[in-house]
Amino acid sequence: MNISNSDKAAVLSTALPYIQKYNNKVVVVKYGGNAMTDPSLKAAVMSDVVLLSLIGIKVVLVHGGGPEITAALAAQGKESRFIGGLRYTDRETVEVVQMVLCGKTNKDLVALLGRHGGRALGLCGIDGGMLQAQKLQGPADLGFVGEITLVNTAPITDALDKGYIPVIATVGCDSDGNVYNINADTAAARIASSLGAENLILMTDTRGLLRDKEDESTLIPVVNVSEVPSLIRDGIISGGMIPKIECCVETVRRGVSRAFIIDGRIPHAILIEMMTDEGIGTMFL
Repeated sequence: MNISNSDKAAVLSTALPYIQKYNNKVVVVKYGGNAMTDPSLKAAVMSDVVLLSLIGIKVVLVHGGGPEITAALAAQGKESRFIGGLRYTDRETVEVVQMVLCGKTNKDLVALLGRHGGRALGLCGIDGGMLQAQKLQGPADLGFVGEITLVNTAPITDALDKGYIPVIATVGCDSDGNVYNINADTAAARIASSLGAENLILMTDTRGLLRDKEDESTLIPVVNVSEVPSLIRDGIISGGMIPKIECCVETVRRGVSRAFIIDGRIPHAILIEMMTDEGIGTMFL
C-alpha cells in the first residue's frame, strides 16, 4: 500500500499528543493468545513494543505460554488438565512450566525484540524475589498454581532505568523455594499496580467486551469499573471474560489510570489503542 508523504506526516502529527502523554510513563502489556503463535502477529507486537520504547515509553512485557507448555507436556506423554480454566500443575508439570516459560519462550521473545531493534532483558518472577507467591486457595486443589503475595518491583525498575524492555515470565516462588505457576493476566495486573503504571493492556483473542458475544459489532468501548457487577448479573460479562475483567477492575482500583482488553489478532493493535482517538478494544476506567 502506497501512502503519500503528507499522509505519513498527518499520522505522526496525530500521534504526537499521545507520545507526549505517555512519555516516561510505564505501560504493562500482557502478551498471549494468537498473537503469540501467529508469526506475522508476533512480529507486529514486537515492532509495536520496540517503537513505544524508542519514543520514551517504559514498556513491561508480561507473557504466558500455554500452547508451548501443552506441547512440551505432550512430548513427554503427559496430558494437560484444566480446572476452572486454570492448568492443574503437579510437581512434574511445574518443572515443565518453569523450563518452557523461563527458558525457551522468554528467551525467544527477548531475541525477537532484539531483531526488531529493541533492548530487552528476560526475567522471571523468581529473579530477585520479584513475584513472591503462595499456593492458590480455592474450591479445587490445583497443585502448584500460585497467587501473588508481594511484587518486588526493583528488578523491573532497574531494567527500565537502564533502557531495557523487561520481558517477564509468570512463575513465582515462596520462602521455602516452592515454584508456582501464576496466571499471566493476574500477574500483569499486580505488576502494573505495583509499578504505578499508566496503563495495563491485556491482549486476547476477542474484540473486547461485547454486549452480544456472538456479534463483534456490539463492542462496548468504555466501561466504568462500578458498572462491572451489573454487567456480570446481566450475563454480558460471563465465562472466561470474568477473570480477565476482574484483573482490569483490580488494577484500576489499585491506582492504574486505565486498563484495556484488546484484540491481539489485529496487527498493531497496541499502537491503534494507544496512539489513536478511536482505540480498538474495551477501556476500563
